[in-house]
Amino acid sequence: MASYSPHDRRRTDDEDDPVEQMISRTGCTELHYAVQECMAEHQDWRACQKQVQAFKDCMMTFQKARKEQLMKQQAAATQSTPS
Repeated sequence: MASYSPHDRRRTDDEDDPVEQMISRTGCTELHYAVQECMAEHQDWRACQKQVQAFKDCMMTFQKARKEQLMKQQAAATQSTPS
């Protein structure tokens, strides 16, 4: 089994990037691409603040919803556990 190296750029197109997979689960993929496109065009993150902020807001919304979901699951698990 070959070990994975994040610096190995020889991966084929049909292999998904782990970061891309993670972002796709958040629903923020299009905003992530907008940041990447802006950075490619301007080569200066300061010119991309609108895109960065939109992506950040999306990720924060996802993280907040995920945290609430986990807290509900934890509460349900502790309620169903006999004392």
